[in-house]
Amino acid sequence: MIQKFRKKPVIIEAIKFETDNEAGDINMNEIIDWINQGKNENERYKAWHDGTNIHIETLEGTMRADCFDWIIKGVKGEFYPCKPDIFEETYEKVWSDPDDMQDTGEEQRLQ
Repeated sequence: MIQKFRKKPVIIEAIKFETDNEAGDINMNEIIDWINQGKNENERYKAWHDGTNIHIETLEGTMRADCFDWIIKGVKGEFYPCKPDIFEETYEKVWSDPDDMQDTGEEQRLQ
């Protein structure tokens, strides 16, 4: 029998990949630094860019993020790209500033 399910409400971190596609664009580097934080030069990097796109190592293999895609950090610390239309249908903003996040057990929605 086919059953219906709803996604559990989880809070994720995400950043929109917005660039003019020049190699080393600040948004591109910010995203790569975020994904690779804690890595040293002897470890394999989880993300890199080719000047146009960001490539992210995921459990499903290497995925390419195009300009305007969202980069999501999942609940287990994994990173993956998400197309803007899917992101908008699936997620809503909870906090205006990540520095304001508090583990209160309640969502702090924007008004």
